[in-house]
Amino acid sequence: MKNKRILSLDILRGADLFMLVGLQPILYPLLAKSDYSLLNTTLLSQIDHAQWEGFSAWDLVMPLFLFMSGVTMPFSLPKYRQSNSTAKLWIRVIKRFILLFFLGMVVQGNILSLDPDRIYLYSNTLQAIAVGYLLTVPMALYLKPQTQIAVIAALLIIYTLPLALSGDWTPQGNFACTVDKLLLGRFRDGSHIAANGTWQFASWYDYTWIWSSLTFCCTVAMGNLAGIIIKNGNSNREKTAIRLLIMGIALIAAGEIWGIWHPIIKRIWSGSMTLYSGGWCYILLAFFYWWIDVKGHKRGLQWLQYYGCNAIAAYLLGSIINFRGVADSLLHGFEQFTGEYYPIILTAGNSIIIFGILAFLYKQKIFLKV
Repeated sequence: MKNKRILSLDILRGADLFMLVGLQPILYPLLAKSDYSLLNTTLLSQIDHAQWEGFSAWDLVMPLFLFMSGVTMPFSLPKYRQSNSTAKLWIRVIKRFILLFFLGMVVQGNILSLDPDRIYLYSNTLQAIAVGYLLTVPMALYLKPQTQIAVIAALLIIYTLPLALSGDWTPQGNFACTVDKLLLGRFRDGSHIAANGTWQFASWYDYTWIWSSLTFCCTVAMGNLAGIIIKNGNSNREKTAIRLLIMGIALIAAGEIWGIWHPIIKRIWSGSMTLYSGGWCYILLAFFYWWIDVKGHKRGLQWLQYYGCNAIAAYLLGSIINFRGVADSLLHGFEQFTGEYYPIILTAGNSIIIFGILAFLYKQKIFLKV
């Protein structure tokens, strides 16, 4: 039992990536064309980000990605540390940080445009994972779980204090946004050159990154604690699933209560949102862990490993390469029969091609590791 692979980690990560690069791009435009008010007001709103305050199911995709990067740390870091020196371990950690940060710039930072006026420095999920991972590693290596909890609490307070003191939680006026504008300047996503030649910030862009790195770290660190619970409770997996569930419920309650005073806002990764989303991550992990690793139900779910075991490759394929042209070259004759649904068919073709590539990589045991 001790060495038995925890399959639920790969499958949950795979479900998250499948939603991101496979299902939502098809489901959202399909539902948007529906005339049913229930679909438009409920399901449609849940597969799109909340405009500002509040939280939708789609808002959980990025926190779960960060959270799962932390869950694997108690398994991977000690194993590497046992067979390598501390210096080699930190070289590996820093190399992983650099690669993830660079790939984030490739995806959303426009670095491949080779145009300095279009390059954005810090603007992507992979970069949030990179920073959260780098800040969490010292906690995972050198601190006991109880101390890690104290550090998470301290980071949440440090993050929230200037926002609370200013009292400004608006998209363009909050402290986290001010920090990004000040430090990133023209390298902030949404910046542009005005007619008078000066750099200005677009009012539509309200995501924050630098100050929010503190709470990115909290999300990854909560995942690390979940990994510790799973690793230490491997001999009694049913009890472990219950512990994860209780943690999730407690965090959701804490996030809801905190949200009364400081709103749940995913775009700035507010402290209340960090706890609230972390709670849902724990609950999802508890359910997948119980269903797959405790009860042994995995039939029909293994294909999610194509995404979960190659999460970075899945993310890059879904973000960088557009296979719609390939789909169009094969299906263009159907446009006359499908009309306004033809773009959705091309998107579905794009998702199917990505799935095929990931399936091939998985079966060939080719995994993109950073």
